[in-house]
Formats: sequence, structure tokens, C-alpha cells
Amino acid sequence: MYKKIIVFEGIDGSGKTFHLNEVAKYLSKKKIKFIKIREPGGTKNSEIIRNIILNKKSTFKKKTDLLLYLAARNENYENLIKPYLNRKVILIDRFIDSTIAYQHYGFKINKRIIKELNNFILGNLKPNFTFFHYVPIKRIKKNISGKKNKYDSFSKNFYNKVQNGFLNILKKNKNKLLIDSSKNKKYNIELIKNRINKILKINGWRNF
Repeated sequence: MYKKIIVFEGIDGSGKTFHLNEVAKYLSKKKIKFIKIREPGGTKNSEIIRNIILNKKSTFKKKTDLLLYLAARNENYENLIKPYLNRKVILIDRFIDSTIAYQHYGFKINKRIIKELNNFILGNLKPNFTFFHYVPIKRIKKNISGKKNKYDSFSKNFYNKVQNGFLNILKKNKNKLLIDSSKNKKYNIELIKNRINKILKINGWRNF
């Protein structure tokens, strides 16, 4: 199993991207090589797909959305993840768990189909560790205000279903850590950095 894939999950406005960028700064200071990937997005082709998916005028059916997300993931896997496995730490803003949380728990697409499609693309590849960002539902609209993609128009009820989906996923895997975004920002950053230290030391890194 590869030991250098670290994922930041959570609903929109939960702080996941902020913390990923903080970890990137931290690794830079420690002179540890890494790459950052966002989903959807990443490669040139994946960014094209991202713009199609998130366009506020898009009217794709939920299965079409799923296939577009997975098409973008395949581009990232073939062009970014595979080439850098065992060479760099790979930081990913959303990955497999987001697909399950949004497409299954949010849109009610069959979980087995989603898992089979992910396996078709990724094989046995799994993240080494995932930081799941929890945010009180009442804060969602405030956190995503000003953004303009089609997901911004979804109800709090939808996001509640998605976040509960993330929590269900979290219960089943010890390699995931809950980050409560309502807590002090400095506290969360230190919590994440400490876990990053542990992860990379476990896997042979001596830079810390």
C-alpha cells in the first residue's frame, strides 16, 4: 500500500482547502517534495471537466455528474498520481470519500456502482490518511457566500445528508481524523501538523 497520499475532505466551506494549503506551506519549509491536486480539477483536462460540472447553468443528470467526476479523477490518476507515487507526498482536496458522500448519500446513487467505478480507475489505491472537516450546518451558507457554482444553490438539507455521509464513512476507518471547523483555527492547524509529522515519520521520512 502506498503511504504518501493525504486527503482533505469535507463539504463546501468546511476549511479543507485552507488546511491543505497550510500543510503545503509546512512541507515546503521542511523541504519535503509534494504535489497538490484538487477534485474535480488538477490536470488541464480535469480542469476543463471541472468547469463543465460546476457551471451554474449545467443541467446534467446525477449519473452524468458522477461519470464526469470520475473522468476527471482518471485524468489525475494517470497523469499526476501514478507518476509521483513513492516520489512525492500527494495532497488531495477531495477524493474517493467525497464521491460516496455526495453521489451516494446526497444524490442516492447506488454505492456499489460508485465503488466499482472507483476500483476500475484506481485499482487497490487508497489514501494513507484523510482529514475530514466537520462544519455546523447553520454556518454553511455563510462560509460559501459569494461563490457561484451550481452547488451553491443546494439546500442545507442536502449538505446535511452529505455531511452525515462523511460521518458514516469516518466511523469505519481508523486512518481518518475529524477536524471540527468550529474550533480555534490555530488549534486545528497544530492538530493537523502533528498528525502529518506522525504520518511521514511512520513512512520513513527523517526531515522532521
